[in-house]
Amino acid sequence: MNKAIGDLLSRRSGVRDAGEPSAMPLDDTAEPLVVERSARPILSDAAPLDPSRALVLSDLKPRDTGPIDAAIRWAYRMGVPGSVLSAPLRKPAKPKLLGTVDSPLAGERAAGVALRAGSLLVAGMKVPAAKLDYRAVSGLTPPFVYAVHGFTWMRDLASCAPRTQCAAIAGRLFAAWHAQNAEPGKGAAWTVEHAGLRVMAWLVQAPLVLSGDGARLKATYLAALETNARWLDRKAPGEDDRLAKVIGWAALVAAGLLLPDGKPRRLYAETGLLRALGELVCDDGGVLSRSPSGQIAAIEALVDLRACYEAVGREPLGAIETLLGLLVPALLALRMGDRGLGCWQGAGAVSAQRIDNLVQATGVRARALNAGEQWGYQRVRAQKGIVVMDAAPPPRNKHARHGCASTLAFEFSHEAQRIVVNCGGAEYSGALVPARIEQGLRGTAAHSTLTLDETNSTAVLIKGQIGKGVEEVDIARSRIESGGRKAVRLDAAHNGYVARFGLAHRRRLVLAEDGLQLLGEDVLEPTGRSGGKRGKIGFAIRFHLGPGVEAALADDARGAVLTLPDGVRWQFRLGGDEGATLSVEDSLWVDGSGRPHGTRQLVVEGLAARSGGKFPWLFKRMG
Repeated sequence: MNKAIGDLLSRRSGVRDAGEPSAMPLDDTAEPLVVERSARPILSDAAPLDPSRALVLSDLKPRDTGPIDAAIRWAYRMGVPGSVLSAPLRKPAKPKLLGTVDSPLAGERAAGVALRAGSLLVAGMKVPAAKLDYRAVSGLTPPFVYAVHGFTWMRDLASCAPRTQCAAIAGRLFAAWHAQNAEPGKGAAWTVEHAGLRVMAWLVQAPLVLSGDGARLKATYLAALETNARWLDRKAPGEDDRLAKVIGWAALVAAGLLLPDGKPRRLYAETGLLRALGELVCDDGGVLSRSPSGQIAAIEALVDLRACYEAVGREPLGAIETLLGLLVPALLALRMGDRGLGCWQGAGAVSAQRIDNLVQATGVRARALNAGEQWGYQRVRAQKGIVVMDAAPPPRNKHARHGCASTLAFEFSHEAQRIVVNCGGAEYSGALVPARIEQGLRGTAAHSTLTLDETNSTAVLIKGQIGKGVEEVDIARSRIESGGRKAVRLDAAHNGYVARFGLAHRRRLVLAEDGLQLLGEDVLEPTGRSGGKRGKIGFAIRFHLGPGVEAALADDARGAVLTLPDGVRWQFRLGGDEGATLSVEDSLWVDGSGRPHGTRQLVVEGLAARSGGKFPWLFKRMG
């Protein structure tokens, strides 16, 4: 497996994969859907979001609680202790929890079972819990840092068995972590995101630790909660990462609800949370990192916070329901035919079960967002065929975490079978996904789109950051009819290669109304000062195939037969320039548990004239 992974990311596009299966005849009995070509520039004519579904400033306005609460909020921000502001004439209340939280969020049962057996299961990799390094500055890889210092394992453990069977394990792990991190410091343990995650986990899952013999940890547990909450009071306002800021503020609101003398903290944190949400979520409900994982994390934080309000009998902020009503449809835009998510912005293919559980926990019943201009994903569904396209620039550096150069890439599924995918999985690097290929998984070649001269359409930098490249994307969505057959067409273009090569990349996708045919065309157009030069430049169009899809080249090397795991066959056919060649190469696909799977990819490559070129292609079900 590791050899296949390395080959994908290190192989030059001109290298061929020898020993392909013998050619099979293609089914050419049906004419493909013909689309009239237009020379006019692509215009962004997608319908605007319904105003009732758009985020507006009034959705994020703090409660009007009067001048006294405003004064309390200001005083707490200035550093006056909450106990003084809550009851200045009495002693501070004794530490305790004011309610028991019943969160509807479900954990990963397999991870909980593994933890009961003595191993922490993260991103598909098991590590003995007894050998974990709990120090703030440790050698843990990023996926394990998130789980260990964010205490995300608590929900998994609570989901796998009755509380009495898990309390001893939870107490032991908490004590081991606290022994190394009793006081705030520097390192991975003391970031706003990780502190916010664990404060929320400690509040929501408190009975898991404090049940039975865990009662002896109560004083230490409550003291640790207050220590971490006070640290967040100071650090959350200055956090630059938008998602981390939301998680930190949500944890502070929860602490204000569930810890004594918490009203000043709650008032203070509610205002900060609303402001942070406004900076994280765009008008159509997508987080600005454009990451499915970030979208899920934001939803989970709001669902847990709503449960904290309910635990003490308080009405949640109205913005929570409003935002959940926007976040969920945007997330569902990335669902494929198997109901799991596609691989975008470093995420793996999150399973259908996890998404079903998450949506059920929100209580939101809504259709997927089909055309998210700011979220940046276009979704087309025709019968049992689904196409999702990345039709926006990569996220800005201030939002990106595992930013990918995936503009104009697409995924395609029919029924429950994924036919065309992206590799995904960069966020799992350091577990089963080797850290050395993290940047490669974020590159353009790891996505189903076109590359020029073996370069990324947008520069991929270290630490999840993105450099120069795509700045503008035009997108047009329309319904068309030709020869009595209907279809939905997406026309998109980006300028990522204009500065370097003087060529703009346009892509047209046409999904037939029956979902059984996907017609595409990639066009290189001379643009800018360096456009129209003489000479040629190498290009490659990659179609990463879904797990279990087998590919066999046709005799003329201009097509291939794809055999899906369920036995259904599809054909791929390349049209246009006879100079382009088709080959089948190794690829990989990372599932939602962080496990990489060896797969195959179709690669169309050749030399394109600097004056431009057109490369049409077709996927069509056979039989």
